Amino acid sequence: MKRCVRMVGQPGISPPCHPLGIPSVGRALRLLVPLILLLAGQAVPAETPARGAGGLTAEEEVVIGVYRAASPGVVHITSTVLSQDFFFRIVPEQGTGSGFMVDDRGYILTNNHVVENADSLEVTLADKSKVPAKLIGRDPNNDLAVIHVTVPREKLTPLRLGDSGQLQVGQMAIAIGNPFGLDRTVTRGVVSALGRSLKSDTGRQIRNVIQTDAAINPGNSGGPLLNSRGEIIGINTAIFTPSGGSVGIGFAIPVNTAKKLLPELIARGRVSYPWLGISGMDITPSLARTLNLPAKEGVVIAQVAPGGPAARAGLRGSQRRVRVGNYMVSVGGDIIQALDGQRIAAVDDLTGFLDEKKKAGEDVRVDILRDGKPLTIVVRLGDLPEN
Repeated sequence: MKRCVRMVGQPGISPPCHPLGIPSVGRALRLLVPLILLLAGQAVPAETPARGAGGLTAEEEVVIGVYRAASPGVVHITSTVLSQDFFFRIVPEQGTGSGFMVDDRGYILTNNHVVENADSLEVTLADKSKVPAKLIGRDPNNDLAVIHVTVPREKLTPLRLGDSGQLQVGQMAIAIGNPFGLDRTVTRGVVSALGRSLKSDTGRQIRNVIQTDAAINPGNSGGPLLNSRGEIIGINTAIFTPSGGSVGIGFAIPVNTAKKLLPELIARGRVSYPWLGISGMDITPSLARTLNLPAKEGVVIAQVAPGGPAARAGLRGSQRRVRVGNYMVSVGGDIIQALDGQRIAAVDDLTGFLDEKKKAGEDVRVDILRDGKPLTIVVRLGDLPEN
């Protein structure tokens, strides 16, 4: 290979090449400029979303179509609670939320916390007309409620209930509601996660909750979360927020839960849950070591409801309380290990099994440890009291 030596300090003289046979700068530029022009002529412009005749993207058309079809079925709910002021005068206090029509008889599904303790309810329909509503039934354990309005059928736009069991993370999610009282506001996002759990006001877990980044704010509660086909997939119920507004983490009760409970709420005004008749505490490995328990997991029975199903069957609650750190812990009660042969590691496992697999009046086989010895007791389940 030919080696060239550049003569340093001689202005006006350009060496014919760089060391190790690299072409000179001038020659390189002469070769590079035509190449750049050639490539520029062949460059493919950045992709832009395809647009329809109206200049809208396919995704925009989906959201618009869903909103036009579903928003007439979304209502604005105003609840009024009567309270007393400092001078014992009756003062009305109002709260707002959302709901949606589920049939052509005037039934509307919403959240329990939207209507709870209300002395009166008023619904604003899509045509801005306001009508009184009647509370039909509620389920605090799943934060659901049904109200009813009496209006001409032409004012009713029932929404289609989808199948939340078929959801996939990443698919489109569209929320319609009344955030801060702004009627029929639409936001769009995706299904961010599935299978979340929320604790209801009663302390029981709401299961299979949908997480979405579609903006949900105060006033959206009870409104629908829809898929791209305009089907209800969830009932917007809560947000995680450090500021009071949406930060992209919202939660919706799955529509399959509502579909299961809706007939009972309309027919009976409440939902029947199987009741074992105990209160219990989760056993963790650290708690088991501290208290020298015979099991590393399970549910230790703290109390047995007098006259309840567990008491009638002979299950035993705790006999004494001991201090563990800053807490008083009940010990000495039966330790539940399994129900009908299914392992129970925590209280949530117990309530989940009963809610999904059992009904009031049915028998359940309870495997326990009593004084370290295994024992099986059959309990006939009762109906969970409203309180």
